Amino acid sequence: MTKSLLNLLLVIGIAICLNVLSCNVSSYFDLTEEKRFTITQPTERLLESLDEVVYVQVLLDGEFPAGFKRLQKATNDILNDFRSVSGYIEYEFEDPARGTTEEINARRMQLKKEGIRAKNLLIEGNDERKQVLIYPYAIVHYKGRSLPVDILGDDVRGVPSEVALNNSIGLLEYKLANAIQKLQITRKPAIAFTKGQQELSAIEVRDISETLLPYYDIGFLDLDSVVHVHPDIEVLIVAKPKAPFSEKDKFKIDQYVMNGGKVMWLIDALNVHLDSLRAANQYVPIPYTEDILNLEDILFNYGARINTNLALDLKNSRIPQVVDERGTPVLVPWFYHLIATPNQDHPITKSLGLVNLLFANTVDSLRTKTSIKKTFLMETSPNSRLQYFPMRLNFEILKYKPDPKQFNKGKLPLALLLEGEFSAHYKNRATPNVLEAWKQVGQEFKTISTPTKMLVVADGDIIRNPADPATNNFGPLGYNRYEKFQFANKDFLINAIEYLIDDEGVIAARSKEVKLRLLDHVKAEQEKTKWQLINIGFPIIFLLLFAWGYNFLRKRRYTN
Repeated sequence: MTKSLLNLLLVIGIAICLNVLSCNVSSYFDLTEEKRFTITQPTERLLESLDEVVYVQVLLDGEFPAGFKRLQKATNDILNDFRSVSGYIEYEFEDPARGTTEEINARRMQLKKEGIRAKNLLIEGNDERKQVLIYPYAIVHYKGRSLPVDILGDDVRGVPSEVALNNSIGLLEYKLANAIQKLQITRKPAIAFTKGQQELSAIEVRDISETLLPYYDIGFLDLDSVVHVHPDIEVLIVAKPKAPFSEKDKFKIDQYVMNGGKVMWLIDALNVHLDSLRAANQYVPIPYTEDILNLEDILFNYGARINTNLALDLKNSRIPQVVDERGTPVLVPWFYHLIATPNQDHPITKSLGLVNLLFANTVDSLRTKTSIKKTFLMETSPNSRLQYFPMRLNFEILKYKPDPKQFNKGKLPLALLLEGEFSAHYKNRATPNVLEAWKQVGQEFKTISTPTKMLVVADGDIIRNPADPATNNFGPLGYNRYEKFQFANKDFLINAIEYLIDDEGVIAARSKEVKLRLLDHVKAEQEKTKWQLINIGFPIIFLLLFAWGYNFLRKRRYTN
């Protein structure tokens, strides 16, 4: 009796110890193929560095269709994973549509002031269809500051597709971690646009500038007016220059790179735009490259070359044209306005929407003196072709149906990311006088850079928003006013800037993939009877065979 009592107390004690340990130690094994439940190491380091509570207010409570329930559950799961890493994570789900009419309207007005706009969701039931306003946002609060996070992403057009919803779930970790990282920043990183070489004006980059302004210091830098490019500038953007760079200015950029500076080269090889064609029956583009910009040699040294050609693609956006005697314009495909295909294996372009490039050239990667990692971020579709300088452009091409056999160049590269230790362009080229002058201003001439990154895009218009200097008005970057569609040009540029700046690597979470394993409804309907028999009939047959075998063995045993 005493022994049994001791054993019982021992079992109870072990159970209590295990229960206490389970409350204080959280662990699991991620057996999924894509490791969807594993937090990336940069995110873990970010969460472990927290010294104050991060409160996440998720506006995704209420009754939703199954797809949004999945997004709601995924958000809850990722926040639980965050909390398992850091005890400073707290969160709560709220329903903005709960309360009286006055409370709901007041709440909506407040959310609108904070930049949180409702999205229309079409819910289809058995007997009715209704539209409801939803707020798929999470508001992250930290140290008295807050930042809204759009956890759905693209605008909802009815119920979102499974692919778009899946992409949103895959990006949850990155979006929430990125918001926490931005709220931690005490000093805004500096981003500078070069000027002095007829680059895009301030109003032509106003949309991207105002989007970045809450998190970065944005300015313009006249290279001719400074002794050197200050290393505190995190990213230097060269946006569609049309005049040549002097050797002195190139030397400053080169040494900026040697000190770890990051550069975004957004370059047009040819001077051409849609208005050029509309002003004349035909137009011959003038090249910016081939020494007119005086950038070919420095880009060549870094491992990139922008070609004096134009890429045409059957995957394109449309422009209005008059095609009949009535004079009514209709939208027609314009092969020079490419819809680029993003590289889905890189954090910058993972799950990125469509990017619209206008009269883009191609970019090549070249062999370099040092080891440079080269990654193409965007390319044409397989149905593309090239036109080489010199060429005549006109609208005659629209009169004929395109021959797919002529669009046979395959995928053509449009954007190139370079990463590593770059060799100085002016190594063994700088004169003793230049080196002495550089030394006198307190600068050390370097021939090999610290590890850094740069981006080369063969289209300067990728960053240009519509603008009217006369009225000082501007339109949204990437918006096609003819098709009334918002392209992801701004998302691409913001992702690229964050990747160039992000030394902690939180953007690596963008590479996480949640594979979509959809049911083949046609095959399921065809094989419905077979699987019903397997799932219902087989267990019954197995049970009957087991019962017969058990009785047979039992009878045989006791008969003997």
